[in-house]
Amino acid sequence: MKKHISLPGLLVAFSLLLVSCFTYTYNVGDGPQTGVQIKEKNHYLIYGLAPLETSDPIQMAGNAEDYQVTVQHTFVDGLINAITFGIYTPTTTTVTK
Repeated sequence: MKKHISLPGLLVAFSLLLVSCFTYTYNVGDGPQTGVQIKEKNHYLIYGLAPLETSDPIQMAGNAEDYQVTVQHTFVDGLINAITFGIYTPTTTTVTK
């Protein structure tokens, strides 16, 4: 008895391999000076369409005039997203002073 892999099943499996983590980075002023990092989670529902709680990079930076902000969908964030089938979608904000 031969087993055949269906084309739709193969396409779904291949598309899962193409999923990646996204990262968005920008500098304020001259960028990070001391290397001190502060991390906070952002909480979204329904694949990021409905924000529950988001971090404020300006508040996270405090009095610093030069810093870098990175918003990323880490592997753990993606795993949580996959486990909840996109109902809960966290991201991570990192401010480097």
